Amino acid sequence: MSRFIKAMESLIFSSRWLQAPLYLGLIVAQGVYVFQFMHELALLVARTGSLSENDIMLIVLGLIDVVMIANLLIMVIVGGYETFVSRLDLEDHPDQPEWLSHVNAGVLKVKLATALIGISSIHLLKTFINAAHTEDRVILWQVAIHLSFLISAIAIAVTDRIMTQTLLMGSKRH
Repeated sequence: MSRFIKAMESLIFSSRWLQAPLYLGLIVAQGVYVFQFMHELALLVARTGSLSENDIMLIVLGLIDVVMIANLLIMVIVGGYETFVSRLDLEDHPDQPEWLSHVNAGVLKVKLATALIGISSIHLLKTFINAAHTEDRVILWQVAIHLSFLISAIAIAVTDRIMTQTLLMGSKRH
């Protein structure tokens, strides 16, 4: 029975490697975003003389949006892999992100929620700039969705803080 349990536990622990192809898929998705960014940038440069200031601003905000989504992808790929699959051997690597040294599931959730708020803010700003061409109900829904992201991020951060304090208090008792 003990060998069976050991084998089962080993299989369960090894199953984390099933996530590795998911992270590789996100790397491919990031490549798609790089292509999208370069395409939009080329269009902006090619049409510079014929665009209004609002059009330029909307395109630039779209470029910022792509960059923020790419940053979100990096956080998920690197942080998720490090947290859930395997440690990255980056000790003393000059390009190691500062946040990676203290990443855990709670920190990753807060960072992701913050990134989503940033992305949502860019979308909302684009909507406000283009408000004359956007239905009021669409604007209201986008504001409501943005507020739900804010409230969710605050709830995640508060929950993570409470859990961290509870864990710290529990470890001091022992």
